[in-house]
Amino acid sequence: MVRSEAQGRLPGIAPVSVIDIGSNSVRVVIYEGLSRAPTVLFNEKVLCGLGKGLGSSGRMDEEAVQRALAALRRFRALSTQARATETYVLATAAAREASNGPEFIRDVEDILGQPVQLLSGEEEARYSALGIISGFHDPDGIAGDLGGGSLELIDIRGQEFGRGITLPLGGLRLSETSGNSLSKARTFARKQVNTARFLEHGAGRTFYAVGGTWRNIAKLHMEMTRYPLHMMQGYELPLAEIQKFLEEVIAAKDSKDPAWQAVSKSRRSLLPFGAIAMQEVLTAMKPAKVSFSAQGVREGYLYSRLSDEEQASDPLLVAADQLAILRARSPEHARELAEWTGRMVPVFGIEETEEESRYRQAACLLADISWRAHPDYRGLQALNLIAHSSFVGITHAGRAYLALANYHRFEGLHDDGTTGPLATIATPRLLDLAKLLGGLLRVVYLFSASMPGVVHNLTFRPSSDPDLDLEFVVPHAYRDFAGERLDGRLQQLARLTGKRLAFRFE
Repeated sequence: MVRSEAQGRLPGIAPVSVIDIGSNSVRVVIYEGLSRAPTVLFNEKVLCGLGKGLGSSGRMDEEAVQRALAALRRFRALSTQARATETYVLATAAAREASNGPEFIRDVEDILGQPVQLLSGEEEARYSALGIISGFHDPDGIAGDLGGGSLELIDIRGQEFGRGITLPLGGLRLSETSGNSLSKARTFARKQVNTARFLEHGAGRTFYAVGGTWRNIAKLHMEMTRYPLHMMQGYELPLAEIQKFLEEVIAAKDSKDPAWQAVSKSRRSLLPFGAIAMQEVLTAMKPAKVSFSAQGVREGYLYSRLSDEEQASDPLLVAADQLAILRARSPEHARELAEWTGRMVPVFGIEETEEESRYRQAACLLADISWRAHPDYRGLQALNLIAHSSFVGITHAGRAYLALANYHRFEGLHDDGTTGPLATIATPRLLDLAKLLGGLLRVVYLFSASMPGVVHNLTFRPSSDPDLDLEFVVPHAYRDFAGERLDGRLQQLARLTGKRLAFRFE
C-alpha cells in the first residue's frame, strides 16, 4: 500500500469553535482548526434580536435573551460533538451596553463553561480590521463592520491599521432610533458619520463592507444582475454603481422581484437602513469601490491567535496547498509545477505582476484536484471546484483565472460555452494568461504522470535554429517520452503563443 500525504482532513490541527453573540444574531462557527486559511466545518445562526428595543429601554428584550440562551445550549453541544478543542466566546454591542448585560453574560458563561470576551467598540473594530487583513491581499482602505447595534470603522494599510471607532448605526438600532422613518434614519446617520473625520482619508481607496446586512445587499445585487459567481468574498462594485443600487434598495420599488427572495424575510426590513448607513459612509469617504467581505470579527480573532510567521503567509497559497494535500495525486508535484512555471513564463515574453504570480502558483497547486473524476469531466469539475471554493486573498477575476487555467489544462485551449459566464469576470490579460498556463501544463503533464521528480529537468529556451523561436529541452534520459501526443500538445502551445516550438532531446 502506497503511503500518501493526501487524506480527508488536514493533519496536525484540531477543530476550534467561535461563538459570536451579536445585537441581531447569535452564531456558532466551528472551524477545521487554527490556520491561515481556516475552513468551516459547521455554521449556524439564530436571529435573536438581542438589541431590539435597547435604545428605548436600555435593556435586552427578555424573550430575545431566553432565545439566545437556548441557542447557546445547542451551540455548546454542537461544539462538543464536532470535537472542538477550544471554544472562544465573543459578545458585542447589545451585551456591552444593556443594563441587564452583566446578568446575561453570567448566564452565558454558566451555560458554555467558558469566559465571555465582551468586546469594546474599539476591540470590535480591531478584530474587523484583522478579518480584512486575513482575507484580502495587501488591503488598502477603510473597513466598516455593520452589526445589529453598531457600526465599527477603521483605516487599514497592508498589515497596519489605525484606531477604530464605533457608531450607533447598526441596522436594528438605526431602524428603532428613527422610528422606522428612512428620512430620520438618514439625518441621524449623517450626523454620526460626520464625526468620523478620518473617512476623508479614504478617498480613491477601497471601502471594505463587513456584516450580514451589507452582505445581503451584495447578494441581492448579484441576483438582480445575474452575476455568474455567487461568492461574497471579494465581490467588488465601483462607487457609482453601488450608490445607484443603494438608492434602489432604499426605495424597495422592486421588492416583488424574485431576486429579493434570496434575502431572508428577517433581513429584508433592515436592508434600507443598512443601505442608508453605507450611503452616508461612502458619501463622506468617496472611495473608488466597495469590496464585500465574508471575513469579519470571528476570522480576525482567529487570525490574532496565529504566530507572526503564520500571519505573514499567503492565505491563497496556503488554501491551495491544503486542497492539493487533500485531493491531488501528489502535492509535491503540484509544488514543482508552481516553481517550474515561474521560470518558464518569462521565456514566453510575459512579465508577471506580484498578483499574477500568486495566482499562477495557486493554479498550479490546484492543477490535479479533479483527477478522480471521469476523464470527460475533469475539466468541468476543476472549473467548479476552484470557482466555488472558499478562497480568500483573491479577487473574483483572479478566481476566474485559476478555474479557467485548470479547465484549459484538461479540455484544451479553445473557448466554448462552458467557460463563457466565468470568462466575463476575468480581464482580457488574465484570460490570456490562463490559456498560456493551461498550455504549459498540458505539455509538461505528459512527462510526469502526475508524479514528482521530472518537471524540474525540463526547460524552454531560445533556439539558435532560424526556423524556431523556442525549443523545449528534454534530457536524453527522457527520450522515450517522445511521441505524437506530445508533439500535438507542443504545437497547440505554439499556435496559442504565435511562437515556433520544437523538442530538443540532449
